[in-house]
Amino acid sequence: MFVKRQGKRKKGKEEKIAAVHQGWEVNGKRVRLKNKRHFVHEGNQPFWEAFEDFLIENFEYDPTIHKLVINGDGANWITTCRDYFKDRAFFSLDRFHVAREIRSLFRHHPRYRPIRKALASYDYEKLLTELNSAVGTLEDDEQEERLEAFIRQLEKYPEALGDYRNWLKEQGIDTTGMRPMGSAEGTMSVFAKRLKNGRSWVDKGVSAMFTGLVAYLDKLTLKTLFGRIEKWTETKVEKNPPRYYKEKVTSTIGEATRDNVLYLKRKANIPVYKALKELSGF
Repeated sequence: MFVKRQGKRKKGKEEKIAAVHQGWEVNGKRVRLKNKRHFVHEGNQPFWEAFEDFLIENFEYDPTIHKLVINGDGANWITTCRDYFKDRAFFSLDRFHVAREIRSLFRHHPRYRPIRKALASYDYEKLLTELNSAVGTLEDDEQEERLEAFIRQLEKYPEALGDYRNWLKEQGIDTTGMRPMGSAEGTMSVFAKRLKNGRSWVDKGVSAMFTGLVAYLDKLTLKTLFGRIEKWTETKVEKNPPRYYKEKVTSTIGEATRDNVLYLKRKANIPVYKALKELSGF
């Protein structure tokens, strides 16, 4: 995710984030990710090396035993997981991004339904055949160029369009209860809500915001120089609020840290104050 930086001629910086979970938990009609945690890459250590250290420290991950399924878009830094983990991981191309590009190119095309059907059935050979057969049938040159680039990308790792559960079965792993992958875009949306939308940051400010967001999302203790947040309270909304009343927040980070974080009582133009203030009402 690219985040803008403050200052003249300062370019935005790509922040690398991963959400980790150990499957799904079903509670009635509701499904939630099990033991979900967030990893934000910092420092000079290569991403996947740092990520593996994070797994070892937080999930008792053993590289000689455990297998990984990595779901993401086709960004180069993500697809390098194939070289780093080799046969210890399965790279799954995020289906949201694939479906979105197919919809953008073929929504009113006669081949749209067969292409969607091939994607839904995890039949990557048929999908690539359908896409190649559509070359030369789109409305303009720009769309044709996009289609050819899309095909080239998918042909780099066609197995990433397959069903990861079949790969796990080949490893002797029971896949009962496992669901399709696809939380990557949702994870990015949560962070983008606070870090993008026209905002720009200094490095210390964006680092503080990431620290606060991860602590909130993962229900971790948030340590500061002057105190710490031990408990996080969910935001609640009344079912039938009056017309003049939009939302009731029972507890905000600002309230929880009122007497702990003295930065909130100091100048409002410093990066730490801005980062903590953005968390108010999250």
